[in-house]
Amino acid sequence: MENPIMKSYSLNIANYLIRFENESEALDLVPGERFLRNIYTGSDSDIIISVHSGKFMMPADAEKVFDAPYFEEINGIRTKKSNKFWSIHKSNDVLFIKTTFPLSSEKKSAILKFSFSSKEWDLWFDGAGKEADPLEYPLDGLILYYLTAINSDIMIHASGVNHEGHGYLFSGVSGKGKTTMAKLWDNAGAKVIHDDRLIIRNTGDGYKMFNTPVYNNDEPKESTLDRIFLIEHGRKNEIIPAGGAAAVSMVMANCIQHNWNQEIVTRLIDSVSALCKAVPVVRLPFLPDRSIIDMILENE
Repeated sequence: MENPIMKSYSLNIANYLIRFENESEALDLVPGERFLRNIYTGSDSDIIISVHSGKFMMPADAEKVFDAPYFEEINGIRTKKSNKFWSIHKSNDVLFIKTTFPLSSEKKSAILKFSFSSKEWDLWFDGAGKEADPLEYPLDGLILYYLTAINSDIMIHASGVNHEGHGYLFSGVSGKGKTTMAKLWDNAGAKVIHDDRLIIRNTGDGYKMFNTPVYNNDEPKESTLDRIFLIEHGRKNEIIPAGGAAAVSMVMANCIQHNWNQEIVTRLIDSVSALCKAVPVVRLPFLPDRSIIDMILENE
């Protein structure tokens, strides 16, 4: 599928309707291949991001509240590559994310201006040339993360599957077996929602999990969420119930979170607490073969 050149377009990701409006004559918007199946043709939106070209000067009183260095992960080992990656700055109730693009061949930067109380955001690209993807890494994860924070939703490191109408989420940090678990269920005929990063939303009728576009030509996927498994490689298969504060803390440990703001932290704790009350949580040491699927299904 060819990447279209657009002046404006909308995406539906995890049922967030994100509208990009181009405010620059010198810039064309080109959605990345990961997002082509998320293009939305309706007129409504949850958030509108106006895209500009050129330098933007943050207010003099903007205070840096969070700084993220750039790490690369090779064979499960995280190595720090640079101190300059992205940072968050705050001026009154307005937030600014300043970022570089380490995977780009262009020496460009961007600043995203937004607040928790407004659905109209602004994004400035500096040095982007004639074309820009407004969700180029790391803007994709940052914009989606703050949408979850504003809406009291959850972004989590996890794989998710749907097997015969039942939605299972397998959460763990890198190396705990998320991709392995997704492959096992895929081989068993289940629908894989994603194998790395999910968004969980309370729909009012229960919880749903949604994929986030990570791979080229990802298509939107979602599922009800019926059980949460906190996975780890084990010497045998075990299902160990977890509840209360222990379940909340273990799920929280795998959530994507920026802990510079107490309101965001409190909101996430409340959201995870409500999730763990509504959806059963268990620890799952497992062997990487079909036997773990059989055990889960036998204990359904």
